[in-house]
Amino acid sequence: MSIRHGLLALLQRGPSHGYHLRAEFDAATGATWPLNVGQVYSTLDRLERDGLVVQDGEPDSDGRIAYRITDVGQAELRGWFASPVSAKSAPRDELAIKLALAVTTPGVDVLRVVQTQRTATMAGLQELTRLKTRVPDDGELAWSLVLDSLVFRAEAEIRWLDHCEARVARAAAERRSAAPEQPAPATAPLPSGKWGRR
Repeated sequence: MSIRHGLLALLQRGPSHGYHLRAEFDAATGATWPLNVGQVYSTLDRLERDGLVVQDGEPDSDGRIAYRITDVGQAELRGWFASPVSAKSAPRDELAIKLALAVTTPGVDVLRVVQTQRTATMAGLQELTRLKTRVPDDGELAWSLVLDSLVFRAEAEIRWLDHCEARVARAAAERRSAAPEQPAPATAPLPSGKWGRR
């Protein structure tokens, strides 16, 4: 998520200070990606440095400074909305990296890693489904869209984990069938004595 562009979008509604921007961001996203005030103000400082926002008037009675978007900031925001989100700009997928390392690290029970993640993802999906029942169809469209996205991602993750489990199990079966058979141990000759004499 681009905090930079998120703040510009909120400032497009009108001038605001950092605390209010954080609250508006949380309200729009259902606090799915909570921001702290430090993130907001450090981002506002960079936006101001880059000429995308400017301070709007004097500090209020609590010493908070409001910011407003500039023409350059509006152009930046239009460009962001007009551009697709690139998978290359998305954060690294920790789960994919974890599984890739699990299958190449000796002694790791990969199926257990997959099952543990599936259990957690299923629990998360159930919680998201409960949240969806509390959002009215005609209310809070922004939060509802974010919630839909999270549900679809959780469902896709579960399907991918099922796929991973099948692939890991198939690879293990192929390794077992390709392993050379161990020769049967040679039978030792009967010792001479009571049972060995004729």
